[in-house]
Amino acid sequence: MRAGRRILIAGAGSVGCYAGGCLALAGRPVTLLGRPALMQRLADAGLRVSDLDGRDRVAPAGPGLRLDTDQDQAMADAGLILVTVKCADTAAMADLIADHAPPDALVISCQNGIGNADILAARLGAHRVLAGMVPFNIVQLPDGRFHRGTGGQVMIQAGQPGVRQELDVPGLHVDESADMQAVLWGKLLINLNNALNALCGLPLARELGARPWRVLLARQQWEGLRALKRAGIKPATFSTVPPPLLPWILCLPDALFRVVARRMLAIDPLARSSMWEDLERRRPTEIGRLQGAVIDLAQRHGLDAPVNRRVRDLIQAAEAAGQGSPGLSADAVGGR
Repeated sequence: MRAGRRILIAGAGSVGCYAGGCLALAGRPVTLLGRPALMQRLADAGLRVSDLDGRDRVAPAGPGLRLDTDQDQAMADAGLILVTVKCADTAAMADLIADHAPPDALVISCQNGIGNADILAARLGAHRVLAGMVPFNIVQLPDGRFHRGTGGQVMIQAGQPGVRQELDVPGLHVDESADMQAVLWGKLLINLNNALNALCGLPLARELGARPWRVLLARQQWEGLRALKRAGIKPATFSTVPPPLLPWILCLPDALFRVVARRMLAIDPLARSSMWEDLERRRPTEIGRLQGAVIDLAQRHGLDAPVNRRVRDLIQAAEAAGQGSPGLSADAVGGR
């Protein structure tokens, strides 16, 4: 980036604060744009980020980590903007960037679901927008930490020299891909578990260690894979297991699954999904961009996705109830 330009985290929630903390600790000039209560808390205590690899660090507020609640001021000197808002807020954030950020600031969508980069590009121009994918889970812990409970490498769209190197720092490893559609759909197949985790309320490691929950995830993935095949989309592989084989492995008995998929179970005991956190905090979830994306793709190609639809409906009911995770059993989610 040009001298004097900063990395702006546009929508500093869990993912945004973790990424911003890692970048600031690596010496990058970072501005967080977030809610007043959170920005005040970080100003008082610093931004603490930790991960399952054992890092536990605090980035103090100051010139290297600027905290802001005013979009005009926060965006004025941005050279690189990481959009980390929820999917429902993408269009509004695109308008704010268009109105307040320098016209040459590069924008990267670091959001769940499909289509966010397209929404940003429609407002800001495709030449300044990159798709991105954040694979790991971040949870805000009671002691104030933003904790990464799973592994994985951030992926960004290839084509802008130097961007990967600017963002690739300890705790936030970044790579590039020329086929972000495949990457985003591959990630979405994994993210179909977010809703199951929110519905049961268990830590991710315990949930994935139980075959009934894995079978529900596999059934959702099979529906997604059928729709993707009909659409001519080949999802990217995120581990040593190609996506078409993943549902079969999920259905293995518990003892065999623990042997075959031990890397999949390398999850911090504290980790839960972001959708669980949304329910607990009485916030809207991104179910429409996850299960909803599978349902829409299936319908466009003459298919049905009843398991994804059932899970979507249960999450929407939990949102409406406003009581946090409903703590359902796998049988209840499966309709038995």
